[in-house]
Amino acid sequence: MAKDKTVYSCTECGGTSPKWQGKCPHCGAWNTLIESTAEPAAAARHRFASLAPASEVAVLADIEAADIERTPTGISELDRVLGGGIVEGGVVLIGGDPGIGKSTLLLQALDGLQRAGVPTLYVTGEESGAQVALRSRRLGMDRSQVKVLAEIQLEKIQATIAAQQPLIAVIDSIQTVYSDQLTSAPGSVAQVRECAAHLTRAAKAGGTCIVLVGHVTKEGALAGPRVLEHMVDTVLYFEGDTHSSFRLVRAIKNRFGAVNEIGVFAMTEKGLKGVSNPSAIFLSQHSEPVPGSCVMVTLEGTRPMLVEIQALVDSGGPSPRRLSVGLDRDRLAMLLAVLHRHAGVACMDQDVFVNAVGGVRISEPAADLAVMLAITSSLRGRALPKGFLAFGEVGLAGEVRPAPRGQERLREAAKLGFSVAIVPKANAPKANSREFEGLTIHPVERIEQALEVVRGLA
Repeated sequence: MAKDKTVYSCTECGGTSPKWQGKCPHCGAWNTLIESTAEPAAAARHRFASLAPASEVAVLADIEAADIERTPTGISELDRVLGGGIVEGGVVLIGGDPGIGKSTLLLQALDGLQRAGVPTLYVTGEESGAQVALRSRRLGMDRSQVKVLAEIQLEKIQATIAAQQPLIAVIDSIQTVYSDQLTSAPGSVAQVRECAAHLTRAAKAGGTCIVLVGHVTKEGALAGPRVLEHMVDTVLYFEGDTHSSFRLVRAIKNRFGAVNEIGVFAMTEKGLKGVSNPSAIFLSQHSEPVPGSCVMVTLEGTRPMLVEIQALVDSGGPSPRRLSVGLDRDRLAMLLAVLHRHAGVACMDQDVFVNAVGGVRISEPAADLAVMLAITSSLRGRALPKGFLAFGEVGLAGEVRPAPRGQERLREAAKLGFSVAIVPKANAPKANSREFEGLTIHPVERIEQALEVVRGLA
């Protein structure tokens, strides 16, 4: 019996190679080639046998464009991440670590939509219908009318979607689905790419919103070819520690809303519940101010959120450590150099540890000023005043640069009762503004000025 021909496909770009190589010849990624069965040559020739005639083109100005209609899921935090709700014909890809709550959240959303009269379909490829029913009982979804299909063959799934015509269909998960047109195993690069492409075309043609659940690799990226994220309209990531009760859902890509928008959830016995005031999660409850703690206002998409930055400076050995959790370690080394050069605060022989409370990751440079003030506070053993916050980017020359949408950050701080703020001069509100009553704002232009203001407040 003839042996099936094998090829090696890249998990990043989907390119193929006749033999295994350490580096992909197409995209240059290392250790991404995996073995799969080659598609028969006859099928490839049949695919290009007929050439389609040219299609008519349209002028952009003549195309009618209406506002996108959205259907709320009933879960406010999920709607926020999606941009207001599900879109007819949209394709959403959601990924996260095993057991973090992907299936739970989607089952809750389908149950809420079904109770509102929206036709739904849950396609499970990893569990049986009985297991899904048991989970719904645990979540308190008594007498739920969500339709469930336990199937992994693509053609049967497409036929069921065409027959049922649901407004939203969840495929859990895309790595378990396979097509009879390909000989490779489910979860291979070719199967994931082709099944996702067929489901995307079905969503656009039939108007059903399709939600694809994706596995993640040990590095935390979505498993499968990188083209999978380009096919879909929205990419959501579940973040957070499985041992913690809080979960973050972040929009990495969204053609119908803002990117980097986040939804905050708390895992309870009855499933995931939205957190209306996420700032409370990321702030420690100190009875009195403690050294090394500084609060900042970060932006996650369109949402301003207060996060506590904690720093610990301790005597180190000949090779002091610089460790950061939730912040860029290289940027921490740069801020320590700026602090020494322009403010005269030396930490050369000290271990410096910086942490963003609550497991949140801060990538924007507006955290620079808060990090530097927290480090100085810990080094000197002096706590910052109660109700104090700061934000702003710090450059290599020691200047404090403005942060985007500074007025919204200050508005959030004033709403939560903060009384003192150090901000970049360009973010300072107008002198006659009454919007921030109760919040004393100190605009600064350089890091030295910020440290002088802090000494004056102490």
